[in-house]
Amino acid sequence: MELSTNNVWMMICTALVFFMHMGFAFLEIGLTRKKNTINILFKNIFIITTGLLLYGIVGFNLMYPGFTEGALGVFGFAGFGLKAPLVEGTLDLAYSEGYTYWTDFLFQGMFAATAATIVSGAVAERMKIFPFMIFTVLYVGFVYPILGSWKWGGGFLQQLETPFYDFAGSTLVHSVGGWAALVAVILLGARIGKIKDGKVQAIPGHNIPLATAGVLILWLGWFGFNGGSVLSADPELTSLTLVTTSIAAAAGGVFAAIVSTIVFKNLDLTMFLNGILGGLVGITAGADQMSPADAVLIGAIAGLLIVAAVSFFDRLKLDDPVGAIAVHLICGIWGTLAVGLFGALASLDQFLSQLTGVASYAIACVLASLLILGTLKVTLGIRVGEKEELEGLDIHEHGMSAYSN
Repeated sequence: MELSTNNVWMMICTALVFFMHMGFAFLEIGLTRKKNTINILFKNIFIITTGLLLYGIVGFNLMYPGFTEGALGVFGFAGFGLKAPLVEGTLDLAYSEGYTYWTDFLFQGMFAATAATIVSGAVAERMKIFPFMIFTVLYVGFVYPILGSWKWGGGFLQQLETPFYDFAGSTLVHSVGGWAALVAVILLGARIGKIKDGKVQAIPGHNIPLATAGVLILWLGWFGFNGGSVLSADPELTSLTLVTTSIAAAAGGVFAAIVSTIVFKNLDLTMFLNGILGGLVGITAGADQMSPADAVLIGAIAGLLIVAAVSFFDRLKLDDPVGAIAVHLICGIWGTLAVGLFGALASLDQFLSQLTGVASYAIACVLASLLILGTLKVTLGIRVGEKEELEGLDIHEHGMSAYSN
């Protein structure tokens, strides 16, 4: 009975994480122009469908290869396809105390696609669709699961004397996507009209109510993202995790709104929204280890970082239409390091392990992204032409429009 209860909870969380992809889609199309809506939706649908197939074919067994004792814990592969453990011809229910093999695959598969979705928002409105699709296949199919094995698969970061800790993926999911987004934005350059006379110009999104709905859907989905990462329906730990997740989100939003109002002299809803997301990303690495007070501090600092990072990237003239790099990379790094500063695991040794993990993923993600995107840039090209960008990717890349007028 306990396994059934745990498994049902994990399946509910799987559904919530799946629902997050609607939130990402709404957020991205809301913060960009309507002439590129079909393009963004196509990318998001491609990511979840292809990502799930790739995770089933190779990704799951790259991420959980079953490293042997004494292995370096950098790369392993348990074989192609899904092979459920059987006992006398039926599913081995002793696979885990919290869920079955099939639930494990599906829950982790929902996470896998998120890394490329983060990149989708950052490169919106000017990246060619086919190079993006190739990037998604390589990054989600191979890069993400190999890097995930370093911690969640029992690899070298898990084997440190003080193991690197990332409860639900501030680094393993969000920063992995964030580093790739940063590389992509640098290689692509800013959208036409974003920089005029050396100054950054605002390019408003076409549907802010839809973007707001997207953030609220993402917040709801995070109950599954973090709540499911308990890997059981343990009432105490699950409840605490949902409380710290929500409090950090609230603090991130409020503090981003306050600081942006002071700095920019206007009540900017988009900063409020990204502050909420920053708080969610920030708490994700240690949601099960923090007190509510810790969660407020982590979320509040994430909100401050959102405002600072957006301004910083503007000064560098890096064009990120949805603020994905500030949210997922900067707050992902912050949340990961915060595990060594706050909560039950706080210590100098833990902080150094967190720093080791952040540096390891930074190097690996930047190199992998440069290799994939750099190769695509010099072969197929990754940016659409001026005419296509000005008239919209929907017409030129897809031959249709999202709206009738």
